[in-house]
Amino acid sequence: MASSDNIVRVGQIGYGYWGPNVLRNMIAVPGAKVTCVAETDAKRGGDASRVAGGARVVADYRELCSAPDVDAVVVTAPAAVHYEMALAALKADKHVLVEKPLALRGAECAELVELAAARKRVLMVGHTFLYSSPVQYLKKLIAEGALGKVLYLYGQRLNLGRVRSDVNAMWNFAPHDVSIIFHLLGEQPVEVSARGFAYIQDGIPDVVFMNIVYGDGRAAHIHISWLDPLKVRRMTVVGDRKMVVYDDTSADAKITIYDRGFDKIPTAQSPRDFADFAEFQLRMRSGDVVIPAVDFKEPLRLECAHFISCIAEGKTPITDGVHGMNVTKLLEAAQISLDNGGRPQPIR
Repeated sequence: MASSDNIVRVGQIGYGYWGPNVLRNMIAVPGAKVTCVAETDAKRGGDASRVAGGARVVADYRELCSAPDVDAVVVTAPAAVHYEMALAALKADKHVLVEKPLALRGAECAELVELAAARKRVLMVGHTFLYSSPVQYLKKLIAEGALGKVLYLYGQRLNLGRVRSDVNAMWNFAPHDVSIIFHLLGEQPVEVSARGFAYIQDGIPDVVFMNIVYGDGRAAHIHISWLDPLKVRRMTVVGDRKMVVYDDTSADAKITIYDRGFDKIPTAQSPRDFADFAEFQLRMRSGDVVIPAVDFKEPLRLECAHFISCIAEGKTPITDGVHGMNVTKLLEAAQISLDNGGRPQPIR
């Protein structure tokens, strides 16, 4: 569904913290035109209209969803209302891009996924980091086997602020790292545990430590905090051949590849196909450190362009509704673990 000149007419719900970034990028995407913005704050609505070249502003998001000059809806409102707004847009036969998370409950996500499929509409989630060049490069390294077998990985997403009251630090930050881990490993984990600590607001953890376990023994750890002195966005991937550090805050070393690890060296008594520790010795390997050149393109611009191209060409997004649902299901299980002192929870 698009206008007669093949332009996808976009309506955006919300022009708060993240909304201006999305609008700035969406209006720059060829084949897209922002025609309407839903915003309850009159001043923010006026700002959005000027940025979008005169797009009309409405206070009620339902009016935007039913508008005949809107083909696709972008939801950049608070997480608690993602489900109801995405549902209204899909029921109005609009394509939908929802800022992360897709919803706060797995059952709500599943309903959105089923409705989008039934209405033949694109449903996409704004897991922006999957569109970044370093993450794409890291995915390619793993897919090509350059790291060998991935053993474990861990991420750190730390900052001083922005403190929120509508969601805890896990729901605010962890969707990024969980979506990256899912994208890199390409399968679903079986168990998650999380411990959180609330220091600023009662009942809203500022710091969370999360452990994710896969059925084959691989593991992932995520440290999340909005109460930390340094801004850190880093993920380390350890393979049995090579190791990689992805540092999103680095200006010139987004990806660093370490040729380090342990090699199994046969002893004089080893059989040809040795397997037990008694049959070999371990030798530590410390080889080259490589910092490849990775071209930077704004991930949010690529995300917005991907949404429009998926609508125009009938493609399935990289971060489709199923991907967003799987991220929410893990976070939902992690929240149960948080509420129960870190008790491991199965992911269903």
